[in-house]
Formats: sequence, C-alpha cells, structure tokens
Amino acid sequence: MRTQVAIIGGGPSGLLLGQLLHRQGIDTVVLERKTPAHVLGRIRAGILETGLVELLREAGVGARMDREGFVHDGAEMSATYGGTGERFRIDFVRHAGRPVVVYGQTELTQDLYDAREAAGLPTLFEVDHMAIHDADTDRPHLTFDRHGRAQRLDAAVIVGCDGFHGVSRQAIPLAVRREFETIYPFGWLGVLSETPPVHHELIYANSDRGFALCSMRNANLSRHYIQCALSDHVGDWTDRNFWDELRRRLPPDVAEALVTGPSIEKSIAPLRSFVTEPMRWGRLFLAGDAAHIVPPTGAKGLNTAASDVHYLYHALAEFFVEHSEAGLDSYSARALRRVWKAERFSWWMTNLLHRFPDMTAFDVRMQQAELDLLRSSDHAQALMAQQYVGLPY
Repeated sequence: MRTQVAIIGGGPSGLLLGQLLHRQGIDTVVLERKTPAHVLGRIRAGILETGLVELLREAGVGARMDREGFVHDGAEMSATYGGTGERFRIDFVRHAGRPVVVYGQTELTQDLYDAREAAGLPTLFEVDHMAIHDADTDRPHLTFDRHGRAQRLDAAVIVGCDGFHGVSRQAIPLAVRREFETIYPFGWLGVLSETPPVHHELIYANSDRGFALCSMRNANLSRHYIQCALSDHVGDWTDRNFWDELRRRLPPDVAEALVTGPSIEKSIAPLRSFVTEPMRWGRLFLAGDAAHIVPPTGAKGLNTAASDVHYLYHALAEFFVEHSEAGLDSYSARALRRVWKAERFSWWMTNLLHRFPDMTAFDVRMQQAELDLLRSSDHAQALMAQQYVGLPY
C-alpha cells in the first residue's frame, strides 16, 4: 500500500488530522492497534478549548457538538480548610472573552469515525507488530501484521498519534530525543454515573482531605473525581464509599445537593507531566500523547493534542499543495512552545488543588494564600481564565 500521510493511532488527534487533510485533498491511512469499540470505550476529556471547537467545525464534524455540547462561561473554585473556606467563580467570558465547550471525547471520536467512514477513507484496525522504517529519509514506510498477514505501507510522511505507550516516539533514537518527566504521588479516582450534574458549571475543590472535581457529560450523565493514593485499586472503592468521600471534600451546600447513583464506569488514573523533544525526526512527526502528557487538572491533554494537529495540518498542506517544507521544519519548535505553556498551567493547577504527601504546614499555608490571591485578584483570575479557555495557536 501507498499513501501520502500514514497516521498511527485512531484516537481523536489522528482522526482529526486525517479529516482535515482529507478536506485538502491529501490522502491518509489511519492505523489503530485496537478495535473501534475499544477506542470509543475510553472515558476521557470533555472540556474543549475554542481552538479545538473551531478545528472541528473546519473539519466538518462540528454539527453534533454545536447541537449537544454545553457552553460553559466559567468554573467554580472551592477551598475548604478545617471546615471553613471560600467558594468563588472564575468568569471565562469576562476575563478571556470566550467560553469552553463541554463535549465528551467519546462523542467527538464517534463523530470523526462517522465522517471518515462516510468519506470512504481507509482505517485499519487491530494492527499488530508495527514498526517504522527509514523515518530519517524521504521514503519512510511501516510494516505491520493484520489478521495474521504481514503488510507494508509506504508514505511520504508518518505521523505518530499513538499515545505514550505507542511505537512512534520509541522510533526516534535516544541520541536524538530528550525526555522530561515528573510523576505525581497520587491518582484520580473517576466515576461516571447517570445522575444530573450537581452544578451547571464545573466545580474544582481543594480540601483538607484532598482534591475533588464535579464535572458532567450531559444533563443526566455526571463525571466526578477525587484524589486517591497511587496504591489504591478500583476494587477498594465501593460506590457508597466514593460518594461519601466526595461529599466530605465539597462545600456543604454542594454536598447536600449532590445526587448519587450506581457507577457505570469507575477507574483510577495516575498523574504525570511528560514532554519529549523534538517532535520531529526526518519524516516522522509526533502529535498528542505520543509527545507529551499533562495531568488532567487543567483540561489540557486533548486540547494540546489539537494544537499539534493545527500546526501539523497547516504544515502538511503547505508541503503537499505548495511544495514547501518550511512549515514542517518549524513544526516541532512551534508546537513545543505551546506545549510547555500548557504543561506549566497543568502543573500549576495540580499544585494549587491537591494535597501532596510531603506537604508541611508552611506548604499548606502557601497553597491557601495562592487560592486566596486567585479569589481576590482580577489579574490572577484573568491569567487563569486566559489559559483555561486556551492560548492562541
């Protein structure tokens, strides 16, 4: 087989890139290790920055998002210490001039799959033993097994959208790439339930007992999280224990209004910050989680992948349509400049809202002071809002 762009990874970033390139007349093949059902079963992000919203519209897949997504003009922050505390709102529209949209990653991915299928574009699922060859030449290719048959795909460009554990990043020699990482000493226990959201906007909570987040997917589908120990397992947490602990971390009026119910999905995610540099080696380009990971606190994972797609889509269109490599040559530096700003914001949000095991009494007071500054300062709220809704591409 031969194509112009081989995209490894059938998640939202790979699918979005493929859809945007298709609308420019550029051929793509998407390769995915798992089945469509497995990809769509991943319960992930649901906060979309303005840039991603506009990209989805440009790709022609924004109609259902515009119809069913929830526009959020702000978010609630809660700081509770010793039974007392403050609750305040960050107004995105006032401070940043634009909102965010709540629309689940599963729905977004389904829209992209539907569009790719409707256009008759090739997507190969259940691909095993993937290997990237000659990426540092102008004739890269992939080899892989599919349904027991060895196959080869030649391409002008290979794009790795295959996540942290994929083959793409590993194909870049260690002598070329440099990796930066920090592992956080806690995880997030997340529960999805068919219950109405406790509030019409997200609530981020810092408490003596740790972090909590009240989010939603739609009017009768809520997503809640609490900070938990890395040693915890899903089986350690009954639904009742989860709801009881969540209530303890929320302001009293919110805890009283919380509607509980059986969990339909429950999982624990460890938190890490990770960046690899560069995001290009020859004709191999990395995008999304293949190149960087953020803790979910700042809602930047999917959105930072989208900014990679934005830069790479325009660079590839310039390459194939205008026969210029300028965009490809500048892709890694441009993408990383925005990536590191998203990493900083996610790191700051994580440190602001979580209890770390080694925090001293002084550390706690500093966290309280930071939250109080955010509560009382328009400048601090504006800085947070501008980053939360998304920095410009």
